[in-house]
Amino acid sequence: PWCQTPSHPHFHFPAGPQIVLSVYGPDFFGHDVVRGYGAVHVPFVPGRHKRTIAMFVPESSSRLQQLTSWFTGRRPEFTDPKVVAQGEGREVTRVRSQGFVTISFNVM
Repeated sequence: PWCQTPSHPHFHFPAGPQIVLSVYGPDFFGHDVVRGYGAVHVPFVPGRHKRTIAMFVPESSSRLQQLTSWFTGRRPEFTDPKVVAQGEGREVTRVRSQGFVTISFNVM
């Protein structure tokens, strides 16, 4: 009998290395607070690559927590960068879009 091969083979490649960004800056009171998190996969193909990364910040779940964090300067933060890189568990976390960061890669 004929040995059939799929006409559209599917290969599973691991996602590869990522760069995880954690951007900090001063708030109104001069406290160093998180300004945004984001992640991007490093390209495999040689050449110059430009990527725009959507940044986001976690938000407090209640108005009281928001007010308290504003006065104390302690805003919600992720303690594990895997949350940003993998996204697991992020679907139950309230986040707000916080702009974009553009990064360039020169892959050899």
